[in-house]
Amino acid sequence: MSLLQKSKISASRKLMLKSLMVAKAKEELEQELLEKEEEKARYLDEKAPPIQANSMTPEELKALCEEMHAKIDEVDEERYDIEAKVQHNTREIKDLNIKVLDLRGKFKRPNLRRVRVSADAILRSLLGSKHKVSLDLRANLKSVKKEDTEKEKTVEVSDWRKNVEAMSGMEGRKKMFDAAKGASQ
Repeated sequence: MSLLQKSKISASRKLMLKSLMVAKAKEELEQELLEKEEEKARYLDEKAPPIQANSMTPEELKALCEEMHAKIDEVDEERYDIEAKVQHNTREIKDLNIKVLDLRGKFKRPNLRRVRVSADAILRSLLGSKHKVSLDLRANLKSVKKEDTEKEKTVEVSDWRKNVEAMSGMEGRKKMFDAAKGASQ
């Protein structure tokens, strides 16, 4: 089923199906436990038949006890060996899990904080403390003075009133032509 398609089963139906699946799994688990108990009882009956100590002589009982102690020792040795193998395997599994996590890079990374660093500090860290470079960005900026713009506005206003008569006629046109020619050169 693709991710874009919605399920056609309602939520209540899904819940009912889940509960039925859980009930069925519980029944199967109980049945499996009963089967294991029966298998265990069958195995014990087969491997360790009931002992009739009433009809045995003391020497036979003593030999039987020695036999049982020898079997118990063998089983303990096997159990110890198996436990050692299990511990070794669990250690190996943990080591391999750690290696897998290292390869994936799944370690929790700390939250990084924003740090304000000036341009001078960045240059110092890049070039080292031997080089003293000062990067004053504000000094390199062009400054605009308010006084200049105000003077230009007033000059323009006064110019057109004064120059109306001077620019009229052919002489004024010649001055404008010469001014344009001089500016383009």
